Amino acid sequence: MNKNLRIVFMGTPDFAVASLDILVQNGFNIVGVITAPDKPAGRGLQLQESAVKRYAVSKGLTVLQPEKLKNPEFLETLSALKADLQVVVAFRMLPEVVWNMPPEGTINVHASLLPNYRGAAPINWAVINGEKESGVTTFKLQHEIDTGDVLFSQTVKISDNETAGELHDALMQTGAELLLKTVNAIAAGNAKGTPQADIPAADIKHAPKIFKETCQINWQQPLDTVYNLIRGLSPYPTAFTTFQGKSMKIFSGHKEQVTPTVAPGEFLTDEKTYIKIAASDGYLFLDEIQLEGKKKMDIVSFLRGYRFTN
Repeated sequence: MNKNLRIVFMGTPDFAVASLDILVQNGFNIVGVITAPDKPAGRGLQLQESAVKRYAVSKGLTVLQPEKLKNPEFLETLSALKADLQVVVAFRMLPEVVWNMPPEGTINVHASLLPNYRGAAPINWAVINGEKESGVTTFKLQHEIDTGDVLFSQTVKISDNETAGELHDALMQTGAELLLKTVNAIAAGNAKGTPQADIPAADIKHAPKIFKETCQINWQQPLDTVYNLIRGLSPYPTAFTTFQGKSMKIFSGHKEQVTPTVAPGEFLTDEKTYIKIAASDGYLFLDEIQLEGKKKMDIVSFLRGYRFTN
């Protein structure tokens, strides 16, 4: 096996760190790390480094942070790294001049079982749609996004109450292990790709970027649909509703499957221990919420300080 394979790693958030770490821990030759430029964040607008940059710097790896991936200076620097293989985990779309550069090509770790859930938010949409399983796929990049030949995939179960955040953490670890398997296979010269057109799939589901309107709860829908939306957007970007004239984020709740006595979207409360909101066929009890202008809190703490308007 060729552990001297020269690898350039591209990624930005926490999800990518586990994958970079497993390659480093297994002695692979990471000749460069490409990540997003530092961005101002927080009240003081201090420059924040990406999770991948923080890790890479701690390991003494070469870090590049191009604003534009077609910038001639960046392309020259990238070419000078003489990578045999590029690995992409939770990064941005690459121009062909970048993904086609190394002789072994560029592989991507995607948080779904391709060809299902191509797109920007596969973890969220799998939970929102009430799927019982998700997974991770490694594949070779080509022109159309998330359509390249599949190298390996691994299924991960989704429990009935699992949030997108919990699934993210499970897939992060599985993805790192699958990447190691994939890079080992490439290093040994026996990685065979399968065209996605040859992988059986019923109606292919997509995972587009999530916008604010996606996050607004429609209480006319069935309780399970509302509950899955809340799970699928927790902890970020978070489902929300209007509560007594203010926006309220709902991070978690639990279901009561009974015929409601109030209209969808209306609530019942004892003003001490619970608030439940009616969907079309049951109630959602609020567990953890954040009212506009307030901190995130459990429902009992919220009720302790809240004054209802008539």
